[in-house]
Amino acid sequence: MSVTTKRIVVLGGGFGGVYAARHLEKMFAGDPGVEITLVSRDNFFLFTPMLHEVAASDLDITHIVSPLRTLLKRTQIFIGDVDGIDLDRRRVAVSHGFERHDHSLPYDQLVIALGSITNFYGLPGLEQRALTMKTLGDAIHLRNRVIATLEEGDTECAAGRDGLLTFVVAGGGFAGVETIAGLNDFVREALAFYPRLTPERIRMVLVHSGPTILPELGEALGGYAQQKLRARGIEIITEARVSGMTDAAVTLADGRTIPSRLVVWTAGTSPHPLLHNLPCALDRGRVRVDETLAVPGWPGVWALGDCAVVPDRRTGRPYPPTAQHALREARTVAENIAATLAGRPTKPFDFRTIGQLAAIGRRTGVARVFGWNFSGFVAWWLWRTIYLSKLPRFEKKCRVAIDWTLDLIFAKDFVQFLTVRAPVMSMREAPADEMEYAHR
Repeated sequence: MSVTTKRIVVLGGGFGGVYAARHLEKMFAGDPGVEITLVSRDNFFLFTPMLHEVAASDLDITHIVSPLRTLLKRTQIFIGDVDGIDLDRRRVAVSHGFERHDHSLPYDQLVIALGSITNFYGLPGLEQRALTMKTLGDAIHLRNRVIATLEEGDTECAAGRDGLLTFVVAGGGFAGVETIAGLNDFVREALAFYPRLTPERIRMVLVHSGPTILPELGEALGGYAQQKLRARGIEIITEARVSGMTDAAVTLADGRTIPSRLVVWTAGTSPHPLLHNLPCALDRGRVRVDETLAVPGWPGVWALGDCAVVPDRRTGRPYPPTAQHALREARTVAENIAATLAGRPTKPFDFRTIGQLAAIGRRTGVARVFGWNFSGFVAWWLWRTIYLSKLPRFEKKCRVAIDWTLDLIFAKDFVQFLTVRAPVMSMREAPADEMEYAHR
């Protein structure tokens, strides 16, 4: 008697998707009748809370990523792009490879965890010129641009160029604050190695639309972070929005301009655009789910993380799209899929936010944990301790701990990680002196 294989397809290689696959592996470890497939654009899992430390040279670029094939032992890994989701036919269109081979993956259970992407909201010049902080490539690119800017600024001909050494970060949330705090430490520590650069030539600007940065942590902690960053030379412009960018300046909505050639945009994201074509209920581009994380009207389809609107029964509002929620949602989805396949009732997602933390440079931080506020060194220590414990794989924990220890002793590396080829040449025949040398 043949056994019908149940096919579970998970879309997305972030916190929600990867941890959903990990929990599914544990639940169906001894069941050959269940096939799990994870579709991801990258072949690694990125621990995004530490991304700004890669940009600021606090951590090696490989230490916050884990290969998916080491995290997932019995999941089929498909590295490629999701091109379409056909809920009626229960199939996912994907493509991969140098020549873009197309495939159609059938599913019995589908987990949508496609996350969000950066949105520039059509503001002129930003898509072409601004940098972002969503991926490992973004962090490496930002680090390279900052170092290249320092090298350019250290030349004699750069002395009169307005805005060359002005670094602007748009967005006063966690990503923006941690990015500018890390960059500020990185750049100011680098000045000792660039004799023509002085602290007066460096300008760090954070632009935030609200009255206080880090609004998620409340006015007191946001005000503390604001005070600390300003004391370290960071200019904070509140109740302002970036409205455009040229090659030489950033324009604010009130008409002010900031001469700058380097802008990091952390002020807006939107759900994956692929979701807009789904026939299920959406809320501002995100998939609406019920309390069990199931998509109403579409049996066997689940959604979680940044791309889903998950209702909180206590408040009546959606849960915030944070990593700590995605981790718990992943477990609930896996448990509910297992219950569905076994004919058992599913359970609702229920979680209280543990806390939120932000590192603001120079071994200081701000945190709210279980309703208690922390700031300064204690908050920074909590940030590192908690996130180190959440980093997957013991090997990566050790590498990050070693990096942090060495950072206390040695100066940061100011090396660009460039991927361009070395200069080459192709001649029909070598010069005579080279031919003579080759035959010696």
